[in-house]
Amino acid sequence: MKNVLIILLLLALAASLFLPREVVPPKIETPPLPRFPGIVALLKEARANPALAGAAIGFCLINAQGEVVMEDNAQTAFIPASSLKTLTTATALEVLGPDFRFTTTLKSTAPMKDGTIAGDLVIVGGGDPMLAMADLQAWAADLKKRGLKRITGRVRGDASLFSGSLYGDFWNWGDIGNGYGSGVSGLNLNHNRYILVFRAGAAVGTPAELLGISTELPAIAWKNEVTTGPTGSGDGVVIHGGESTTKVHLRGTVPLGAAKFQVTGAVPDPERFIAHHFSRVLVTAGIQINEAASGNNKPEHELLKHESPSLTDIVTSIHATSDNHETECVFRMLGLKAGKAPDVVIREHWKPRGLDFIGLRMEDGCGLARADFIRPLDLACLQFLAGKGPQGAVYKASLLSKDGLRWKGGAMSGVRTVTGYVTGKSGEEFCFAFMVNHYADGKVVSELNQRLTDAMLGL
Repeated sequence: MKNVLIILLLLALAASLFLPREVVPPKIETPPLPRFPGIVALLKEARANPALAGAAIGFCLINAQGEVVMEDNAQTAFIPASSLKTLTTATALEVLGPDFRFTTTLKSTAPMKDGTIAGDLVIVGGGDPMLAMADLQAWAADLKKRGLKRITGRVRGDASLFSGSLYGDFWNWGDIGNGYGSGVSGLNLNHNRYILVFRAGAAVGTPAELLGISTELPAIAWKNEVTTGPTGSGDGVVIHGGESTTKVHLRGTVPLGAAKFQVTGAVPDPERFIAHHFSRVLVTAGIQINEAASGNNKPEHELLKHESPSLTDIVTSIHATSDNHETECVFRMLGLKAGKAPDVVIREHWKPRGLDFIGLRMEDGCGLARADFIRPLDLACLQFLAGKGPQGAVYKASLLSKDGLRWKGGAMSGVRTVTGYVTGKSGEEFCFAFMVNHYADGKVVSELNQRLTDAMLGL
């Protein structure tokens, strides 16, 4: 009987091997729908657009809690153009303080006695990017009121505060002679810029005439090779100069029909430039300058001090006009005050708050160098930290603002970027960075930027 039971059990077991089993499918997690499907679709559509074939597109969105709620290629470093300025401005507001001011000092190598300075008058630069001709006129009026009648020596400048070149090492040759690439000196006047005026020729390809210059550049020889371009072709002039050069080449085109076409250039020797014009202002005010050699070259006697507008005002100007010169003066002052390279100051300032700037390359503080790189993720994170930081209200208020958007943009050939804050229709605030590199059709990128902005405002 026992053997029979064993046989029956074995038969049952064998039969069970051929019975159909219950199939339990693997558990498949349904991926969550994207929180911002409109933005996802928009970026997907952009990548499929033949006009953006080969372009690099990156986007990052951070919520009010500091969480990355959307990112698309945001961990790849892009050329930022002028949106890089926000690293300089946000850091400077916290490190230098919103009330910081650049100081320019007027000194002499001998005391003023009986209306005479028996020596030189020296303008000692403090890196002020906002110093203007009107300031020189005010100084002359003050000295005249205090009884100054004659200077036996020279008027000279001291621009030694900022060491090194006037220009960023990676600024293009075609940039440094034009106004937007004006040199950065310890002593600056009118943003170290001047304006040239041209008259177009009678036909396309004919020479354009150089009519004049707004502010005289001493000891400069001009070589004008500018010709006439098609009607409506705009400013095609490239000014080839360089540091302390005495010969400036003018090339490119002005549009047909232009009677007085203005082009902005960069002063090659800011120290000589300001000394020359202050001499003229003093003479106009009735103060005699003999320009005799002075035996004492040390300016030990302080005559007056001039302070720039506050850093808050300068940063607001930077964000409104995207001025490279103003930004670079602030950038260099960051380094000077800390005794370190400015980019090191910026990295070290934000690192304790968790921003490591992976992939960052900062060859200047303004973004004019195409060798600058930053990730959209880090650019958006900077906005979040700056907005929540001790100068957050000042920083946000300094940005361009319209209809729920606060931003700083950047643009150069093949580069378009924008970063800042957006408050959607829900009332929620986000920080964002949108970056596009290596495109050929700027109109398509502008349209994409507008559509993306509209999508964010609709959140």
